Amino acid sequence: MHHHPRDVVVPCAPAGDAGASEAPSAPVMVSATIDGISVEVPSGTTILKAAREIGVHIPTLCDHPDLRPAGVCRICVVQVEGMRALQPACTTPILQPIAIDTKARAVRTARRHIVDLMLANHYGECYACKRNNNCELQSLAKEYGVDFFRFGHPTEPRYPVDHTSDAIVRDMNKCVLCRRCVRTCAELQAIGCLTVKDRSARSMITTFGDKSLAAVVCINCGQCINRCPTGALTALDQTDEVWRMLDDPSRHVVIQTAPSPRAAIGECFGQPPGTSMTGQMNTALRRMGFDGVFDTNHTADLTILEEGTELILRLYNALAKRDNDVALPQFTSCSPGWVKYVEHVYPDMIPNLSTAKSPQQMFGALLKTYYAQQRGIDPRDMVVVSVMPCTAKKYECNRPEMCDSGFKDVDFVVTTRELAKMISEAGIDLPNMPKSGFDEPFYEASGAGMIFGATGGVMEAALRTVIELVTGQKVENFFDHANIVPVRGFEGARLIEIPITEVGPVPDLLKALVPDWEWLKGVTLKVGVAHGIANARQVVEDIKAGGPFSECHFIEVMACPGGCLGGGGQPIPTTPEIRAKRAQAIYEADAGYALRKSHENPVVLKLYEDFLTDGPCGHQSHHLLHTDYTRRGKFIS
Repeated sequence: MHHHPRDVVVPCAPAGDAGASEAPSAPVMVSATIDGISVEVPSGTTILKAAREIGVHIPTLCDHPDLRPAGVCRICVVQVEGMRALQPACTTPILQPIAIDTKARAVRTARRHIVDLMLANHYGECYACKRNNNCELQSLAKEYGVDFFRFGHPTEPRYPVDHTSDAIVRDMNKCVLCRRCVRTCAELQAIGCLTVKDRSARSMITTFGDKSLAAVVCINCGQCINRCPTGALTALDQTDEVWRMLDDPSRHVVIQTAPSPRAAIGECFGQPPGTSMTGQMNTALRRMGFDGVFDTNHTADLTILEEGTELILRLYNALAKRDNDVALPQFTSCSPGWVKYVEHVYPDMIPNLSTAKSPQQMFGALLKTYYAQQRGIDPRDMVVVSVMPCTAKKYECNRPEMCDSGFKDVDFVVTTRELAKMISEAGIDLPNMPKSGFDEPFYEASGAGMIFGATGGVMEAALRTVIELVTGQKVENFFDHANIVPVRGFEGARLIEIPITEVGPVPDLLKALVPDWEWLKGVTLKVGVAHGIANARQVVEDIKAGGPFSECHFIEVMACPGGCLGGGGQPIPTTPEIRAKRAQAIYEADAGYALRKSHENPVVLKLYEDFLTDGPCGHQSHHLLHTDYTRRGKFIS
């Protein structure tokens, strides 16, 4: 492994003309004036983008930095000299010198009327809405001085609220027809379970066939929630149930916190994106009444050993035993939205999914067995709560097979947004809380577990461990400070090749599984990373077509853009810039850990010594830490 990895970046959109070898010519520049301010931009730049470049504010509603412009809401209309009608700034290109007025009376009147018309169809009271004080329609109403309902206001709901999903609540009475949810589901996630029904005043957003969310191919990722400007789409909130458990003295209520909420929850309290709040969160959770505050990074480390061992066994059977029926590449299985997508759309690829549970579910199983035994607690009296960046985790914890502890492994999932609400309800000022650590026995984790929160993090954590276990050398000998940079980044998909030029002895933890590493010597390990289901779909289609990804051995897939840090339960808004700052916070936290590798986590090693005594992928770990889906590969004895 002395060679540097070969890094192939696969764009999330089709590449341009492969035969074009000449350098692109300089763009044609066009000058314009916006509210009397001169600006020069490349021909084709939209008015909205040009205005933003010079600091001129144009309000928007249907526009979102993650989505292609649609020109649906018309809030961004402007007056262009020489044009009779007002033009939408988000879709109107600047192709020749023009003069634009964004503050003309006709513009202000049109925007005010559009907001008034939206409010005329918008049922509900702001103070009882989950998006109160974080609603774009509410902000527009304030911006344009709406102080009465010019065209009336509905006093009764027109549509029933859809509560059928385990993760998402749809209330179309609050929909403003911006179509962001439709575009998100189609563009970012390539699923398209939402559509527009009818036209004109009868238009409404619905699912195909007018079915409930639970009856369509929805993967519960919640990306639609994060881009909805109002309260039409929200997460299924169970915080009242959690409070009831905390108020019940007969219950032992514990909580596990994933990496991504710590890098984002500060945004709910006025902190800039990327402000880490791990220590403050721990203190706040104890003051709220939780009996144990634990770090999900531990079972992220455990996942690396279980999933990594599973991969080694698949490779051993495929490469050493020449078993052509082994399902490769192996896909990660810690993103429940991705797992559900495979089950719906590519059921033939189910055997390629790792059987390892997600870190959330592993932790629940351990808490109600190992931890309960250590503390002498009846698991019937224990309540396990998870703080997750992900709405699909709500669905995952309710899957019927997630009860290998003999009980429901995880009882409740609260999102980052919901935890922020609970902290506020408790009268806690999170940014000013003193810092504290996690509770025993799950108090010391590794930086490898921390980076699970960013796209490429699972792969980097796995490679840190696999490289050391296979070569017998420190990963720092191959990658500076153990930072495996080639798997990092926000490109749609990545393919990385790592030649294995030397091998070491098999560590004690794996001696019962493989005799040596000689069968890996000379192999080029090929791994892939994809985030967002649209990109994952391209990867799967590439595999089916026999493309480069078909030669991969291991592929990490996260359902959400940017990985978990861009999850559907994270603070709103989300943009590429915000996600980048959250990722920076996660990687900075990783760099500060004394432990950087999952296989060095002493708590995990003690688990194998005292509890999971037959080692990774052994009988006990398969019972508690792996699923019983009908997708087990032939590597399992």
